[in-house]
Amino acid sequence: MNDKEEIREFIRKNYSEVALQGSAGGCCSSGCSCSGPQINIKDASINIGYSESDFEDIPIESNMGLGCGNPIAMAALKKGEIVLDLGSGGGFDCFLARKQVGESGYVIGIDMTPEMVKLARQNAEQSGYKNIEFRLGEIEHLPVADGSVDVIISNCVINLALEKQQVFNEAYRVLKPGGRLSISDIVATAQIPEYMKNDLVSLVGCIAGAEYVGNIENMLKNAGFENIRMIPKDNSKEIIKSWVPGKNIEELVASYIIEADKYEYNMP
Repeated sequence: MNDKEEIREFIRKNYSEVALQGSAGGCCSSGCSCSGPQINIKDASINIGYSESDFEDIPIESNMGLGCGNPIAMAALKKGEIVLDLGSGGGFDCFLARKQVGESGYVIGIDMTPEMVKLARQNAEQSGYKNIEFRLGEIEHLPVADGSVDVIISNCVINLALEKQQVFNEAYRVLKPGGRLSISDIVATAQIPEYMKNDLVSLVGCIAGAEYVGNIENMLKNAGFENIRMIPKDNSKEIIKSWVPGKNIEELVASYIIEADKYEYNMP
């Protein structure tokens, strides 16, 4: 396998092209170039759990057909909360979160790709909202202060991270005591073949980097999280099949909603 920086650069380049094209062109989505012809982005989004009302009053360019679920639907966001989105892309989930936390809340999106951050900032400017911002950074090294966030969301991004334990450690660090994690991601449910793990196209397609579901739970525990819930999406196989038809990849990986809480008290 290539070294980590080469892999990160491959991922970054891939997603920069997506940002410039304005839709999914080789990444976690039903419109992925490695999985056949592109399909309607709105239809793909509804298939993974969004509703028709989610597209109202949202900059249209923010929805790029990326993702494998809808973390906002599970996050139970409240007015006034501070939300952090790991791998925010064009900002779609950030704008949905902003709807729920309202004027008294705040939303921060983090993305490692300059082109994505630029696009998201343009979308934010178009929206006119003042309580949403996008920062350039890696999710393994969050440009966010300790204990400053109420809720962390993420949609099909952590599987791309090369140091997943570090991602969860950072998530725990920036959450306030009593804060919570609500993410949608691809996890491995069976052994992924070695040739697939070493395939960069499969990596950016959110397959090769999927970690075994039990290992994800252990990483969350090691980071300090409690009350961990890991639930496969009902239509997970349908979602994965739409990405890679006819390859039976849905027998190796699945789309999960993953939730966990940070202790409300200081550990001894």
